[in-house]
Amino acid sequence: MSSEPDYERLPAGVPMDETDVSLRAYLARLSDERLRSYDPSWSDEQVMKWDGNFRSDGALMLVCCERDVDVAEFRRALEEHLRFRFGR
Repeated sequence: MSSEPDYERLPAGVPMDETDVSLRAYLARLSDERLRSYDPSWSDEQVMKWDGNFRSDGALMLVCCERDVDVAEFRRALEEHLRFRFGR
């Protein structure tokens, strides 16, 4: 049995739709090295380039999503994920 937190469902107790879970699953699959290279002071354009998975219309390319995820929502979820994963 794994002791690793279920990053796809954090934060616990917060209602999530399919897109929220898909976004968190996407972040959970990123390597520690990749995540540690993120800089919260970057512009939205730099974040989109760093991730490399944003469409030309500014939405993140995700499977199993009900709605588009823009860079602001991506940042919020990413920074939340970093706090859970690394305590930062």
